[in-house]
Amino acid sequence: MTTAERFYSRLVTRDADAERDLPDVVRRELPRNGLRLVAANTLQSSGDQTVNASTVLPWLFHVLGVPAALVGLLVPIRESGSMLPQAFLTPLVVRVRRRKWVFVTGALVQAASVAVMAAIAALGHGTAAGIGILAALVVFSLGRCLCSIASKDVQGRTIPSGERGQIIGLATSAAGLVAITLGLAIRLLGGGDLDSTELAILLVAGAVLWALSASTYSRVVEPAGERRPRGDAKGSDTEDGDASSSWFADAARLFRDDATFRKFVTVRGLLLVSSLSPPFIVSMSVASGTGALAGLGGFILASGVASLIGGRVFGRLADRSSRLLMAGAATAASAVAVALVLAVSVPGFDGGSALGVTVFVGAYFLLTLLHSGVRVGRKTYVVDVAEGDLRTTYVAVGNTAMGIILLVVGGISSALAVLGVQWALVFLAVLGVVGAVSAVTMPEVSRGAAR
Repeated sequence: MTTAERFYSRLVTRDADAERDLPDVVRRELPRNGLRLVAANTLQSSGDQTVNASTVLPWLFHVLGVPAALVGLLVPIRESGSMLPQAFLTPLVVRVRRRKWVFVTGALVQAASVAVMAAIAALGHGTAAGIGILAALVVFSLGRCLCSIASKDVQGRTIPSGERGQIIGLATSAAGLVAITLGLAIRLLGGGDLDSTELAILLVAGAVLWALSASTYSRVVEPAGERRPRGDAKGSDTEDGDASSSWFADAARLFRDDATFRKFVTVRGLLLVSSLSPPFIVSMSVASGTGALAGLGGFILASGVASLIGGRVFGRLADRSSRLLMAGAATAASAVAVALVLAVSVPGFDGGSALGVTVFVGAYFLLTLLHSGVRVGRKTYVVDVAEGDLRTTYVAVGNTAMGIILLVVGGISSALAVLGVQWALVFLAVLGVVGAVSAVTMPEVSRGAAR
């Protein structure tokens, strides 16, 4: 047994039956591929922490004197910008026989974009700096889009069902450890009050992390898929030439005829409570004095601890039943959101007190932890539910739909927040409960559920 095999076997509970079904080249390279995927995804997730649209970039905008109106564009550009273009890019991606090169390209695009942000942070100021960073964020989101399309397919080709959730979970935990280190470092640098030079250095580190992720991913041994026509995402033997129009027709039919896919997208759209609630909690805490007490490093630290704990635990649970993991995590996230609303409504509640800090940071930690569960469950489900180019289509069409849903749900919750942040949290909690109930009714696709 090689060193890679011993190490992989210690990290992952292996599924011998599933591994026997793999092609010989994939089975031989499984331990090394698994470790490479964990390392590359860890580097990518760690880079994400340096360009966090909910913490680091708003902080940078404040330091550079960027108008508050531009701050509100950060999250929509980063999240929806990485989802909406997937329907347009997939006809090109399905023609690439080894999808790892799509991921490598996306990672390098992100590295270059973050390097540009770092230069602006060091040299720019005011509205011009804000517009420049937003433009770089648009390009960054396109690179993120490519990585998202390709990563599930590469994992599906190289890792057997029953081990995929653990790979995702290990990368999440490792990235959490990096985030903890980053949070502690920021806290040591003046309690989290970083200047533009220090933030520029942080962004340079992020660019390096993405470059290393691209290098690591390029070493994954991936079997070549069949070359598919651009207009045939499902892999039928149509002639090449009707490109995107045929692909979009296939996407429309997918929504109409594929009940499993339609259910998955619906459930995913309802499970936004854990992803959209944390920024509202930060907003509430800053308004009540907790934000200044916790600082940027405090929230990054809480996020890192949550990822460190959640990745390993939820990875194993996802391989047992990814749909039940999504349902349970969403239910718990909804309960946390409602509990926070009730806590701040208690007469005499002081958000700037030690108790207030505990309540806000604790709620932020729990929601981030539970979001790890929803995220790992969702990623594992979509890798297990389909194969080949159909999986690529599921990811791309689903993410494009989610880009639209995210804008709609985010717009509604933001409008409710004008009346009071509590109303936005209640709205998201209700959606989460409905989504959890719907997730339970999804088809079971995890191998672990059958054992």
